[in-house]
Amino acid sequence: MIAALALAVAVAALTGHTLVNALAWLRRPATGPAEVDEPVAVLLPLRDEAERVTPCLRALLAQRGVPDLRIVVLDDGSTDGTADVVRAVAGDDPRVTLLTGVAPPPGWLGKPHACWQLATRTGPEPAVLAFVDADVVLTPYAVAAAVTELRAADAALLSPYPRIVVRTVGDRLVQPLLQWLWLTFLPLRAMERSRRPSLAAAGGQFLVVDRAGYLRAGGHAAVADKVLEDIELARAVKRAGGRIALADGSRLASCRMYDTWPQLRDGYTKSLWATFGHPTAAAAVLALLVALYVAPPLLAVGALLAGAPAVAAVAFLAYLAGVAGRVVSARATGGRAWPDALGHPVSVVVLGWLTVRSYHLRKRRRLTWRGRPVT
Repeated sequence: MIAALALAVAVAALTGHTLVNALAWLRRPATGPAEVDEPVAVLLPLRDEAERVTPCLRALLAQRGVPDLRIVVLDDGSTDGTADVVRAVAGDDPRVTLLTGVAPPPGWLGKPHACWQLATRTGPEPAVLAFVDADVVLTPYAVAAAVTELRAADAALLSPYPRIVVRTVGDRLVQPLLQWLWLTFLPLRAMERSRRPSLAAAGGQFLVVDRAGYLRAGGHAAVADKVLEDIELARAVKRAGGRIALADGSRLASCRMYDTWPQLRDGYTKSLWATFGHPTAAAAVLALLVALYVAPPLLAVGALLAGAPAVAAVAFLAYLAGVAGRVVSARATGGRAWPDALGHPVSVVVLGWLTVRSYHLRKRRRLTWRGRPVT
């Protein structure tokens, strides 16, 4: 009974923290008409994105509220005709510039190098840089709203997290954990106020930076070899004295990250080892997650079969508290709550498996992404 009570109290406390973050501390940029009077460059790195870039680029061309807007696209060694698609969609729009990227030199990973090429080949005029991935589709005032929120937060980096589009069972099990983890375990207000680089989070799908603050932090050159270049860039900004902020961008942008389970599996596998760092830390975190979110329903069933209904009831309440945390996270970030939240213990188990796979393949030096080695 004591163990069941402890689990219930711990999970309820974490769900309470999720609720506080969602209601009090999570920034929500305005979605209506907005206008900025400073030059902005949207930077779009592409590698073999011929099948995905059209909706993204059309949404960028439809942006409003940014009179001085440039869209700079980098074709990063694509072999599927990505550049031709960009030319066909952009036509002769003078706001669009298509650059041809060069292969990353030793010590650089592909994504940071592509972003750095964009940032340094855009010209000195833009005061704000907005990095967007090819799988992101923005609403018409998304860039204007994000830049407005960046300035309101007095931040050098703003990460407006898009709404993650889920369609398959794998999507629904794994993708909601992204928002749930930082809403549940990250103190958002402290993250904004603290100067500690370790207290940082960001999502690279849609990232808005003050150009001066970005360059002062070293830009993507400071995170050249980092798999999680978005989080590491946020830490670099903090080390340089800048502020960072997270925002709910679910009403500004949507993102379909992976089309198939193998893509999702490999996408998480390439980076989870970097998320946790040392394997011992990963084991400790996963053990905690299993104890808090997987053990309660198992304990409830076991106690019921053993004739201990009181213990089973308390353990079941702990499970429901975990489900409630997933519901709060989904509601706060435009995600799908029901019935997906009921499978939260299964989601945690899948996350654990993906993490073990990530460390295993990294140890064997078999991690790759888009045809390039990751480690």
